[in-house]
Amino acid sequence: MDSSEPYLRVDALSKTFGSIRALHKADFEVGRGEVMALVGENGAGKSTLVKVLAGMHPPDEGRILLDGQEVHFGGATGSEHAGIAVVQQELSLVLSLSVADNVFLGDTRRGWRTSPRALARAAGPYLEQVGLAGLDPRAPVEHLSVAERQLIEVARLLARDARVVIFDEPTAALADREIRRVKAVVRSLREQRRSIIYVTHRLDEVFDLADRVTVFRDGRSSAPIPTGDLTLDQLISMMLGGSLEGLFPPRAAAAGSPVLEIENLLTDNVTEPVSLTVRGGEIVGLAGQLGSGASDVLRAVAGHQPTVSGTVAVAGRAVAANSPAGAIRCGIGYSSSDRKRDGLFLQRSVVENLTSPSLGHVTTAGWLRPRAERSLSNRIAETFTIDRQRLGSAAGALSGGNQQKIAVGKWTGHPLQVLLIDEPTRGVDVGARAEIYRHLRTIADQGTAIVIASSDSQEILGLADTVAAYFKGAQVSFRRRDDTDSRLLTREITHPREAAR
Repeated sequence: MDSSEPYLRVDALSKTFGSIRALHKADFEVGRGEVMALVGENGAGKSTLVKVLAGMHPPDEGRILLDGQEVHFGGATGSEHAGIAVVQQELSLVLSLSVADNVFLGDTRRGWRTSPRALARAAGPYLEQVGLAGLDPRAPVEHLSVAERQLIEVARLLARDARVVIFDEPTAALADREIRRVKAVVRSLREQRRSIIYVTHRLDEVFDLADRVTVFRDGRSSAPIPTGDLTLDQLISMMLGGSLEGLFPPRAAAAGSPVLEIENLLTDNVTEPVSLTVRGGEIVGLAGQLGSGASDVLRAVAGHQPTVSGTVAVAGRAVAANSPAGAIRCGIGYSSSDRKRDGLFLQRSVVENLTSPSLGHVTTAGWLRPRAERSLSNRIAETFTIDRQRLGSAAGALSGGNQQKIAVGKWTGHPLQVLLIDEPTRGVDVGARAEIYRHLRTIADQGTAIVIASSDSQEILGLADTVAAYFKGAQVSFRRRDDTDSRLLTREITHPREAAR
């Protein structure tokens, strides 16, 4: 790390939105050749700082200095021309355009006369740097996986030759292999003496990548601290303003009778038939990386993905194949890994989202009963610690943690026997994560059978009573929690042949 004057410095930055003070005299800095981690709970001010640095919001007060000179961006283009690039948490690609088009999207240096062939050739080196050397630069982005799209976002910032690079939750939707690629890019940029701001909820990445860390809480910033001088517990304490006692709740003493029974289930992305029994009060974890088949099993059970063969039954009652409505009628709730795309109505109110699976309980002859709707949403909000003063707000205006609590909590207003959750805490801070785990255990204790699919091995080991590991479309093991070892689980979901020895 360069010990001289920081390349980017923010002095006493403040930003207010209406009555909400998102930043309050925040200070921040990052040097040349340094990775500065930026952490904090959802709503702590991290995203606002990133948007100010990206030129999306002008600050109300304070200064931004680049290489010792005060700068004023006047918009996103001004920030980019000043040498700041952002890999956004929400993908900003144009799906109908090609990979090469997206890599150079908005780059006016190449001019409108550049041919598609020349553009594809120019994109090649940047794709190679992020591990996508075999990808056709002329392929439409809409045909690519989420992981590949995220890596294209990284390739785009490499093409900008920015001096300050901001990674905003770059690995939230990636599997281990893609995460390693992103980390390699970060380290390469540091070697090139770029200034890196790394925003993440994955605290292991802070200690793996960052030279220093700055904690934001309630819009205020801490002084930067070398990561070598911190422990994980100390960092969590700084983020929460106190210690976090027990991230995971106690496990169930005993499970009940079988509730969900899956027999020889086969889908297009599951290569071997899956049979699984989940008992009432039990949380079963399907461990596996992106594309392992774990998510496909949940989607098939919920009726969101066609099945080739097999049966699903809830409390002895057969579930209609490939029918989300039939699954819901049988008491199956499903929360997808992408809450913004198919888990929430982002433009609708929190009230409407919380009651959306339970319209039959808040309507009469097709007419909405506002009092019943409000009563049900209040009950769910109280159970899931969602601010009831925000019930009238659009769901998209809430933090990621609160959005996830809505995506899960909405099913509790519906007669529920089975709850399926894909990536329960993706993009959620550590405080909200502990709350969600506690809520899931409470739901299970009421007799519900819960199945989670997760690429986070810590989450699987800490929360699940029973673990099934998936690899390349096949279930490679099934273990009760008391005989599951974390090192063995890691091998099973990455190298099953080695684990079998």
